[in-house]
Amino acid sequence: MTGQRLKDRIALITGASRGLGRAIALAYAREGAHVLLLARGITNLGRVDDDIRAIGGTASLVPLDLTDGQVIDALGPSLYERFGRLDVLVGNAAILGALSPLPHIPSAHWDRIFAVNVTANWRLIRTLDPLLHRSDAARVIFATSGVARSARAYWAPYSVSKAAIEALAKTYANETADTPIKVNLVDPGALATRMRAEAYPGEDQATLPSPERVTEIFVRLAMAENDVTGQLFTPEL
Repeated sequence: MTGQRLKDRIALITGASRGLGRAIALAYAREGAHVLLLARGITNLGRVDDDIRAIGGTASLVPLDLTDGQVIDALGPSLYERFGRLDVLVGNAAILGALSPLPHIPSAHWDRIFAVNVTANWRLIRTLDPLLHRSDAARVIFATSGVARSARAYWAPYSVSKAAIEALAKTYANETADTPIKVNLVDPGALATRMRAEAYPGEDQATLPSPERVTEIFVRLAMAENDVTGQLFTPEL
């Protein structure tokens, strides 16, 4: 263990089985948090759990499909029974989908991207809000992307969903402004992840920063000492 800046905090991270989510989970565990690892694949979650235990941290597995609204809705009551509160929520999970001109996007493709990237995060807020209010210093962090603001051609489902996440986060920040809950966004930039490889298959990922390079901003925003809300941050590399 390298630090205790998140000692005894309970942190839920979506998309925790690989990439940025895995890196954040390990960083939080090193800082003393008990990490709730949420993703679909139980096998990959188990590997992250093993990695966390290897560094002296603790974690719980939450195998969950973010397109299953009823299961998300039951998450809050389940976590309340076990932990009684939630201190940190990191909404990291997202899917890219195929890049395509707007008129050529199948409706099922559009709906699935919004189900994972937007609707699931709204459902998470709805089910976890009571637990966040039971924390003395709840921190909510959503991962976003520069395409939310650049409106890049052929990226519509992903970029529009990220624009929606930014609006969702800022709205929740405004609604909780007079509470101990602080809500912020992080645009981590281009990283060596599987999603990046899907978007740029010819790119040499060795030229990109690893997800581990950007976890410090997620740690700082999760700390009880952070009193900023409704802001968008980019890591300093």
